[in-house]
Amino acid sequence: MLDADGVLGRLAAIGARPDDSDEDRLRSGALIFASVVIALLSFIWIAVYLAIDEPVAAAIPFAYQLITLVGLVVLARRRRFDVFRTTQLTVWLLLPALLQIALGGFVASSGMVLWCVMVPLAAVALLGVRQARPWLLAFFSVLVVLALLDPRLSEDPATPSQDLQVALVVLNISGLMLGAFVLLGYFVDQSDAARRALAMERERSERLLRNVLPEAIAERLKRDPGVIADRFDEVTVLFADIVGFTERGAEMEPEQLVALLDRIFSAFDALADAEGLEKIKTIGDAYMLVGGAPEPRPDHAAAVARVALGMCDAIAEIAGPARGLQIRVGIDTGPAVGGVIGQRKFSYDLWGDTVNTASRMESHGVPGEIQLSARTASALGDAFEIRPRGVIDVKGKGPMETFLLVGERG
Repeated sequence: MLDADGVLGRLAAIGARPDDSDEDRLRSGALIFASVVIALLSFIWIAVYLAIDEPVAAAIPFAYQLITLVGLVVLARRRRFDVFRTTQLTVWLLLPALLQIALGGFVASSGMVLWCVMVPLAAVALLGVRQARPWLLAFFSVLVVLALLDPRLSEDPATPSQDLQVALVVLNISGLMLGAFVLLGYFVDQSDAARRALAMERERSERLLRNVLPEAIAERLKRDPGVIADRFDEVTVLFADIVGFTERGAEMEPEQLVALLDRIFSAFDALADAEGLEKIKTIGDAYMLVGGAPEPRPDHAAAVARVALGMCDAIAEIAGPARGLQIRVGIDTGPAVGGVIGQRKFSYDLWGDTVNTASRMESHGVPGEIQLSARTASALGDAFEIRPRGVIDVKGKGPMETFLLVGERG
């Protein structure tokens, strides 16, 4: 098929309206292209019928050329594709029948009525099965009328040679096949292109959805758009805050501030992805992630601890001595509820005492340190080096025993 961005694209644009859908343009382009091809093929029949001294027969394909040319001009000016479509289907149905009458029946016309087959086929492609039914009925009606008239028409037939009759039969069959192939082939070709574009857009939308939501949650949401809520017996939640970022940010240009924060959080994202953890959200210069949700896993506490240690190394490398920034991290382990909220901008979030406690571990923590609750310290066991910080008074929680994560044991 020809490139739709070339000839076909320009033909499809004839009479197109700004609010036309891709499907409308596809149907318009298919019909216009088929009409132009048939109009060009009509030169062959004009020449043949003039050569055998049948001027009336030659005038009929010439009339089709004029009708098509006028139709395209009107389409370009009025932008009424429905009128052009109806006109083309009508002349495709009637002109071959008139040509058969002029030549003297089925045999003398070399099966010219075969061209009428284009009408129900094109109607199905352009209008759909339901709206194509009247055109199918019209085709059979014309066929019946021609069959009834054939005995009388054959009394005075055109008399081309037998070789020419055979050649005309072959030409009619070939022309019909070419016209149908062009119409349906272009339609199918562009439909495939539209489906591919739709598939790419769907993949892009799904990729965006997976960037917003955990992959497992995104899949569930696609299958069932209802409420998604899960209770987890044990997860590990981390909150991290960049100490001094607000003060440093006031001294930076907006582009520099956003670029720095993007670099830091991108490093955190990479650490979380490497451990298979789920980032929940960022709020300003605060970062929250979870291990053990939405997919439960037994080593959630250890995975979160490794990411926390990696965060401290990352912030030191990216914005340490030169910018004087430090990170403060808080971690807690326990039960939580996770789910999707929002109707237009989806968000996966966590709720429960574990989330609140992890937030308090961060806000009451020590810059440059990773503060753990007693539950997290117990969950980590001997695999990590942990030192007690002691009992501190935590807002909303009261006195709590806390610990500082030093590193992972070799």
